Amino acid sequence: MAVLLHTRIRVSDLDNSIKFYCELLGFKVMSRSERSPHGNQIAHLELPGNLHTLELTYSDDYDLNVPEDLMYLAIGVPDLTAFCADLEAKGIEIWPDDWRAVFADGRKMGFIDDPDGYEIELLERADA
Repeated sequence: MAVLLHTRIRVSDLDNSIKFYCELLGFKVMSRSERSPHGNQIAHLELPGNLHTLELTYSDDYDLNVPEDLMYLAIGVPDLTAFCADLEAKGIEIWPDDWRAVFADGRKMGFIDDPDGYEIELLERADA
């Protein structure tokens, strides 16, 4: 059986992206390489308890342009309102602006953007 191991995204500033994912979303750095065989700087991040990891890749000769709505990550949290309140206190914008009202009943979700514009969907999940 095949296993999904990791997803790579290109970033414009590796240190800034690591800080964002680790300090705001709870990721941990598994490994970091200052020079891959192809000349990239790479960091592998994990969310504790997950097997699938996130690979952040930076190269100074790569012109990063993240088109809107190209792709997104989805992260489950046990209490979306509390999680988002913490993010907002740290200056992170949650969208849509009226997410609390729109998702008051049923499945709760909100979205944020990482430093390069990749969308991150935050979903309330009891098993998170």
